Amino acid sequence: MEIKVREREGVTILEPKGKITIGEGDIALREAVQSAFEAGASKLVINMQGTRRLDSSGIAELVAARNAALSRGAEVKLSNLPRRVKNVLDVTQIFAVFEIFGDEDEAISSFG
Repeated sequence: MEIKVREREGVTILEPKGKITIGEGDIALREAVQSAFEAGASKLVINMQGTRRLDSSGIAELVAARNAALSRGAEVKLSNLPRRVKNVLDVTQIFAVFEIFGDEDEAISSFG
């Protein structure tokens, strides 16, 4: 699991590549989110385009990222969900707790 971190228009963007699953990507995502917040990020987009698989541990890390953001007065949004990831989030009804965008540009502009 590799997570590319970059900034665009004052928004920190995390791009996980690979699987966000127990023991593989869940810890990497947690650490990337924590590092972003420690660096002062208040607007975070997780661009899921390169995510091949997501399991319950990955979902838990996404929810933890959202909760960490809320406790800091920050925001986390998701973009570019592959069909497989979108299906998992749909089945688990996680869509209700995240703002999800079709592409990164939409997610960034939604911060206003």
